[in-house]
Amino acid sequence: MRAQRSEPGDGAEPRLKKEAFARLFEAVHEGVYIGVVGPDGSATLAANPHLKLIFGYAAAVPDTEIRPFDPDRFVDPQARLSFLERLAAGGAVTDYLMRLRRAGQTPFWVEVTAQAAPPGPDGAVRIEALVRDVSERKRLEDQTRDLYQQLLQAEKMAALGQTISGVAHELNNPLATILTWAERLAARSADDVARRGLDNILHESQRAARIVRNLLTFARKRQSTRSMVDLNQVVRETLALRAYEQRVANIAVIEALAAGLPQVFADGHQIQQVLLNLVINAEQAMLSASGRGTLVVRTWHDAASEAVVLEIGDDGPGIPEDLQPKIFDPFFTTKEVGKGTGLGLTVAYAIVEEHGGRISLRSDPGVGTSFLVELPVSGVRTPASAGPRSQPAAAPAVKGAAVLVVEDEPALAAAVADALSDAGYVVDRAGDGAQALAKVAERAYDVVICDLKMPRVDGMAFFRALVDRAPAITSRVIFVTGDVIGTDAERFLEESGCRWLAKPFRLGELLRAVTEVAEE
Repeated sequence: MRAQRSEPGDGAEPRLKKEAFARLFEAVHEGVYIGVVGPDGSATLAANPHLKLIFGYAAAVPDTEIRPFDPDRFVDPQARLSFLERLAAGGAVTDYLMRLRRAGQTPFWVEVTAQAAPPGPDGAVRIEALVRDVSERKRLEDQTRDLYQQLLQAEKMAALGQTISGVAHELNNPLATILTWAERLAARSADDVARRGLDNILHESQRAARIVRNLLTFARKRQSTRSMVDLNQVVRETLALRAYEQRVANIAVIEALAAGLPQVFADGHQIQQVLLNLVINAEQAMLSASGRGTLVVRTWHDAASEAVVLEIGDDGPGIPEDLQPKIFDPFFTTKEVGKGTGLGLTVAYAIVEEHGGRISLRSDPGVGTSFLVELPVSGVRTPASAGPRSQPAAAPAVKGAAVLVVEDEPALAAAVADALSDAGYVVDRAGDGAQALAKVAERAYDVVICDLKMPRVDGMAFFRALVDRAPAITSRVIFVTGDVIGTDAERFLEESGCRWLAKPFRLGELLRAVTEVAEE
């Protein structure tokens, strides 16, 4: 008996299509939603198993309980209103990115492609939607964007470092001259008026020297005075510096410093500069917004990342989201013209990076801003040593020792030579490496103080010539430099094994180095 073939009109083909669509609905690896979504809620007509899986529901949960577009599913309520407005206006959305919540309230990212019927009188729309979980893709995109921002920041730092290096070299010579003369004059007797003037000159020149040293952090990793530092102690000392200004400006300070915090190996002065910058920025933000505010300073130990974390939080106006990626950029500032240089946070960023740490921010416009500084811990617990380094005491001079000062800046060369003569040394001067080589050929010197960057024959060329002509004196060279940028200079200083001082140096540091070399 022949089997009968179904004819188009007997209902078999529509039934087969329905069965195929039903199988596809159950098996497709995309969330499928059919329902009605209104201003205040939603009603589900159908939800496939994958949609339940995406939102963290068991397969046996009735479809009607799966309501992915209810108000409480949205992390941002405004995002729901925008989604419904788009559907009502255009009748469809494609790959619409939203942040929703799973059944356990965990936020995650989805992309929605949907079609909607025209809205009813109550504003509700009937929609058919495909929902895709893109949390992993979004995480990778964020990581890629963060990496790109880090690379971009590194390029900006490198460019700024090249500029600052040249500027610093020009500033360091006159600054070193001022500092040397100020120290020499401060050591002499003077009346009260002259004494106050000399103290101010010395104090301000030291301040300028610290600023230049901090700016040179951009150029390359530079030598700094590091020791085991109690971060809590640095925080207390920094807040003490601002206590009076905060009190008169109606800034309340809340300290939440963790007890038993591990110490960090750091330059206490540089870390204090970072904290001061963050604190002052927070104060200015709060005062500009409301004339008062609350500053929260917290520390804790993040054992997972082996870091000590410092948080500086304010209740100011916050930083707009579009400006946050630029906040550490050189010369970028949100302050009025003349009120900021745009270098403060860039300096802080460079100092923290130099210490192997990380600085980041969290900010909600209208709520406030928090900066987080993470510094690695070494696991060593020794007595803390924080704050700026003090002026080293000059060692007794080796009387009569011969010193050659090789410096192309006449004013600085004269200041250094006079200071060494006052200390009891016999001093000769040379304006560049060529003159210095001629003097070395004429007599023996116990110490040679040589600038690294000079016209004609620079410090590196001079030293290499000494290796051939007078190798015995190469171990008695002390280099001074205000231009530390570049791998050539860095490699040269490491390979030579010579002592070196960064301009502007303290007179006590120079005299100590000269004495140590002369005694060898």
